[in-house]
Amino acid sequence: MHLQSSRRTFLVRLGGVATASAFLPSFPAFAAPAGLGGVRFGYTAMTWGNEERQAIDDISAVGFPGIQFRANAVTDFKPAELRDLLQQHKLTFVALSSGDVSLDAPAADQIAKHVANAQFVKDSGGLYLQILDQLKSHPRTATPDECKRLGNLLTELGKRTADIGIPLAYHNHLNTISESPANLDRVLEAADPKYVKLELDTAHSVAGGGDPAKAIEKYHERLLFLHLKDVVDLPSTGAGKYPFQFVELGRGRVDLPAVFTALKKVHYRGWAVVELDRVPEKSRTPKECALISKTYLEQKIGTNV
Repeated sequence: MHLQSSRRTFLVRLGGVATASAFLPSFPAFAAPAGLGGVRFGYTAMTWGNEERQAIDDISAVGFPGIQFRANAVTDFKPAELRDLLQQHKLTFVALSSGDVSLDAPAADQIAKHVANAQFVKDSGGLYLQILDQLKSHPRTATPDECKRLGNLLTELGKRTADIGIPLAYHNHLNTISESPANLDRVLEAADPKYVKLELDTAHSVAGGGDPAKAIEKYHERLLFLHLKDVVDLPSTGAGKYPFQFVELGRGRVDLPAVFTALKKVHYRGWAVVELDRVPEKSRTPKECALISKTYLEQKIGTNV
């Protein structure tokens, strides 16, 4: 009975990979750079919404060795419970998306909240804390002074998380001060590199007018981890929404081969977490989306997940 059950499980997983391959578009040939063995791959639980336990099951089954959670995990799990659950599924807790900070709110309260989240990461066996900022209104261009103030605030937070052994990574993101490459430069210049690292998101970089491959080369010494993410353009509705949709790897306009070439060039050794905010097509499941991205990484980039 055990052998029959194992065989059925294998066939189900094999069928899932075949299904994912059927979704893949036609990609141009790419000769993967040798020496990418130092990159470790994770996947974000956010595609599953609040079904975090299902996300753990599916991400483990697909074969990603790492996972990232949103801040709601702090209230959904006890640290010991999450640590044991991830150990059972052979998953590394790469990072917690701790939410945002705002220049319009008291700094002390915000720092206390995120330091508590960092302690949760530490107690759960996790590695990093991810942070972004929040613009009061959108669309709006941030000023150089706001960039400097944000860098100072991030430094104070990074000092506190470093005290408990959790490095802080700033996430470039649409509708934040760092949306444009120039402002990302200003924020990082104002922040102490000892305490504020970069979590570079490839899709948000492209959508904000940047080049993630060039950013990797420029900031490789501050690159704590990455979000591997793809994006397509949508017709503008004029309703104040961004004309973008995030999609599985290889289905959008992010030059991911160039990203991996840059990672090889700078000898990157760290985590690259695949992120997808939500399922882009209702006919798919979050697990199928994860399989599509894994298939892209293995068959088109030529790396082992």
